[in-house]
Amino acid sequence: MKELSLKIKRCIDVAVSFILLMMLSPLLVATAMLIVVTMPGPVFFMQDRIGYKGKPYSIFKFRSMKVDKDAETNFAFDKDAERLTLFGRLIRRLKIDELPQLLNVLKGDMSLVGPRPTIEQQVREYDDHQRRRLDMKPGMTGLAQVNGNASLSWDERIEYDIRYISRFSLFLDMWILMKTFLIVLLGEERFKKT
Repeated sequence: MKELSLKIKRCIDVAVSFILLMMLSPLLVATAMLIVVTMPGPVFFMQDRIGYKGKPYSIFKFRSMKVDKDAETNFAFDKDAERLTLFGRLIRRLKIDELPQLLNVLKGDMSLVGPRPTIEQQVREYDDHQRRRLDMKPGMTGLAQVNGNASLSWDERIEYDIRYISRFSLFLDMWILMKTFLIVLLGEERFKKT
């Protein structure tokens, strides 16, 4: 039964990502143009992430921060706040910066729903329990993202991801996608864990 559900999940991923890329193409082009005008440097932020069964791939995002090769190479997350631009803040709030990941979904590196992809440095520190996060394709959204996201500790996010994998169903995916839509519409702060 799970095998069939995973095949249906992949069909949904391909169909939905293709349709969304076509429908949202004017927004994607406009965003790319505004990034060129407001932030010198590349339009896309690309970074190696670890996917299904530990396979590395390059993730696509619209760039929302000023270029800082040193901070990006060394994963200096403490510099993110000062690097984030005004337009970058807007596209992050509306999750527009994540839309290029629809290409990752179409390619098969990612799914619409799953554990959020992580960097190799973090994966190297996983214990056996945490490595279960790699038992499904990473997702554009996931259980942790609709249950607090940034307000959660890293360990809490991992536990949500493992819970998602152990309870996976197409119904759960639909629920996560609907809640993600509400978060984009109403703002993440309304859904933060307190």
